[in-house]
Amino acid sequence: MGLVLAGLCLFFSFATIKEQSAMSEAGALALAETIFAKHGNEARVLVATAGLPEEVAFAAALERGLEAAGVQPLAVVSGEPREARAALERIAGEGAGLDVIAASASAGGWLLFADLRTDIPALGDPELIIPTTRKWPDFLKKDNLLNIANQIAVIAIMAIGMTLVILTGGIDLSVGSLLALGAVIASLLIRELAGGEQAGTFGMILACAGAITICGLLGLVTGWLVTRFHIAPFLVTLALMLMVSGVAYRITKGESVYQVPDSFTWLGRGSGLLGLPNAVILMFFLYGLAHLMMTRMVIGRHLYAVGGNRVAARLSGIPVERVLLFAYVMSALLAGLGGVVMASQLKSGSPTYGDMYELYVIAAVVVGGTSLSGGRGSMIGTLLGAFTIAVIQNGMNLMNVESYTQKIVLGSVILGAVWLDRVRRKGE
Repeated sequence: MGLVLAGLCLFFSFATIKEQSAMSEAGALALAETIFAKHGNEARVLVATAGLPEEVAFAAALERGLEAAGVQPLAVVSGEPREARAALERIAGEGAGLDVIAASASAGGWLLFADLRTDIPALGDPELIIPTTRKWPDFLKKDNLLNIANQIAVIAIMAIGMTLVILTGGIDLSVGSLLALGAVIASLLIRELAGGEQAGTFGMILACAGAITICGLLGLVTGWLVTRFHIAPFLVTLALMLMVSGVAYRITKGESVYQVPDSFTWLGRGSGLLGLPNAVILMFFLYGLAHLMMTRMVIGRHLYAVGGNRVAARLSGIPVERVLLFAYVMSALLAGLGGVVMASQLKSGSPTYGDMYELYVIAAVVVGGTSLSGGRGSMIGTLLGAFTIAVIQNGMNLMNVESYTQKIVLGSVILGAVWLDRVRRKGE
């Protein structure tokens, strides 16, 4: 799976190569050096950008670079052409003249700068300088890579629990609805009991813990029905999926719950170590724990044994029912946690969240090499499977592939993974 993921990244890197404007801090400093070399520290400069976040950062870096060279920009404009015109007319009114217009690639195309010598003669004939372009893949942009990781975080977290269930030979179709319920309950508890938009950190933690606990109790019910009455997991979780979704709609009357404080977005939108989103850091932390559990703890060996041969596991003294209960409870708890993360990302809870997520979660687990027959799989494989699906979707979006074509491709990938599993088992 690692080789497949690397191959996909390589393919989309080549497929999305485009001319890119050098909007980095290094590009801004290089542009400042160019202006200084041509016009010296007496240069009269206007900095203009279209106001996009990366362009604002570029303008700030360019201003710092100019000031370090002893050049004080006459004006820095980030926004629309009319704002640049106002700055130009002010400079002309002061009789200062203008030597250079340092603009981002998008601002450099404004018609305003096409013929300033005729339009505003008092400015003289300023030189328009824009950052040099280079060829670079859209796929490998830092913001895009972080976006891939952040978007897959919720699915990947839920896939940990799904891996446990599928390893035992079961399935859990209720995770999407449990995600919605977790998001809704967390938001409702914050609104009704923790103070709403004035809620404190401790109140929000308790609300989120309560939502996750309720989801875990529902997972306990699922495991009890599967182990006590021997009902097929497919049927139990299908019924729970419908019931939980209905409950989420009833308790919210079909509306979103958005009366939560701005600080609630810390988990879903905030950044931490190495600039990684907090949700991604949480995802990697959970996968580290899950990997240790599956490779170094007794419960991990029991999960593999139950999925490999349930009768042999029971005869070996393994408490099969408790192992199955553990798997379904963990799946539900992690689905609830996924709901809390999504509510934090979107700053609201809604019963519409999680639609079709159970399929993406199962797909991540299967593509990651976990056998639907049970007994075979790994957490590292599941993580790679989740990222494989995310990379495929992101790469096709960057290539402007239609949504219905994307569904065909993803369906083919899942079918191929299942087919390879069957071929491998037949060979063994």
